[in-house]
Amino acid sequence: MVEPALTQLTKLTASDTHRLDRAIVAISVNPELGTQIPGTLLRDYVDDIDGVRVIFYVTALKTIIISGLGAFSAGQIDLAA
Repeated sequence: MVEPALTQLTKLTASDTHRLDRAIVAISVNPELGTQIPGTLLRDYVDDIDGVRVIFYVTALKTIIISGLGAFSAGQIDLAA
């Protein structure tokens, strides 16, 4: 999963990065954003204004694991830091 993610990251434009950063900040401030995906720990966050969709879950250690659709593949944010 790392290699495809790195390849995708090299293709991001400055605009893509800015839109993705805004979604990640919104999620890090409020991990309850989006809708719960039934039967899973996953949440589905869609920002129609910026055109970003992020599938994520928050671990017990307050780390957000992200699997984005579109230009971004995967990543993680540590909320405890």
